[in-house]
Amino acid sequence: MMEWKEITTLDEWQGYLAQSKEQPLLVMKHSTRCPVSADAWKECEAFIKGVPSKGVNYLLVKVIESREVSNQIAQDLHVQHKSPQTILVKNGESIWNTSHWHITKDSLTEAVTPL
Repeated sequence: MMEWKEITTLDEWQGYLAQSKEQPLLVMKHSTRCPVSADAWKECEAFIKGVPSKGVNYLLVKVIESREVSNQIAQDLHVQHKSPQTILVKNGESIWNTSHWHITKDSLTEAVTPL
């Protein structure tokens, strides 16, 4: 079964970013203090229990607890930080992102299915 892997260090992020040249990433930036983010996280959990692409790494970044990592992701991918936010990364670049109420099981499935 696929699951979300929480990353908490810049080294972990840099490793996965480099690896995105061979295996895409779906990053979930999650605020543990936000009810909108809690709802988005439920959608992410429902998505991962479905039939997600096995050729994708699924990463969780808690934006309050791992602010430095969250900020670096925004900088590296040139995607303005939002929370909650999901970002699909391929070849070291953001190829899709969405935030807030747009994070749904269906939107994640639609984004990841072509990979």
